[in-house]
This record gives sequence, structure tokens and C-alpha cells, in this order.
Amino acid sequence: MINQWKSKKAQKLIDGRSQKETLRFLNRELKQGAKKLDEKADALHETIFSRIDCLDCANCCKSIPPLINDTDVNRISRALRMKTSVFRQQYVRIDEDGDSVIATTPCPFLGTDNYCSIYEVRPKACRAYPHTGNLDFSRHLSLHAQNTLYCPAVYHIIEGLKAVTK
Repeated sequence: MINQWKSKKAQKLIDGRSQKETLRFLNRELKQGAKKLDEKADALHETIFSRIDCLDCANCCKSIPPLINDTDVNRISRALRMKTSVFRQQYVRIDEDGDSVIATTPCPFLGTDNYCSIYEVRPKACRAYPHTGNLDFSRHLSLHAQNTLYCPAVYHIIEGLKAVTK
């Protein structure tokens, strides 16, 4: 399934116009009702993730520095047996939006086998990614349009939504 995502068709998503088209489509779907959109997306989420193994890709960990809040910093630094100030200095930066994020990409906690060395204590943003399940889809439409560039599951969920609305 990941190879299909990397197909020529998927490469069109790199073009900003395709992201805008995706966002327009999602906003049209939202007008039919957030609950209805969330239910469709949640069903597709379950189907797609039954066929995709994130460890085959880990592109999110390789490409997107996750937000990290104070609770995350405290939990992770405690697990690593580091002072929070040292953890912040070594692993956290402020991005262009003023948000605290993991300082480097790929994530310093990503292993060569695509496993996360801090999986049990990973940031909330990592646990929630890609925000397509739990009947929460409609709250992140702009993010989904952008994440089609990084996550094959999001790409396939969006394509699935397009297919069921035709």
C-alpha cells in the first residue's frame, strides 16, 4: 500500500494546488455535517490502518517535528533520567510559530528499525498522529490536507472519502 502512495498520482499532491483542492473537498464534506464526516473517516481509518504498518514508513518521525508540551517534557525527561532543563536544551526548540517542538528531524528517538526508543512516553502529538481516528477528523482538515504529503494512511483515507462521495 505504501508503494501505491508513492505512485505518480500521489506525487501530484506535492503541488500546492492539490493540497488546496483536497482542503476544498474536505470543507465541502464538512458542510454535510461534522459527525457524518467523522464517522466516514473513522471507518476508513480502521480499514486503512488494518493494512498499513507504520513501521514500514515512519515518515512522520523522519519529516515532521512534533509539538512537545510541558507535560511531555516532564514525562520524557523523567523516563530518560534527565533534568528537564537538560532535556529542553538538548531536544527542544521553538519553531517559527512559537511552538515547542522536537529540535531535529528525523526525530532523535527514532531507531534505524523505525521503532521509537521512547514509545511508552512519547509526546501527545505523536500518540494522536495522524488525527484521523476517534471521531475527531473534522477538527483537523487543514492538517489532513498537509499530511497527505507525509503519511500514506492519510492519503488513502482522503482518497477513500473521495470515492464514497462520488
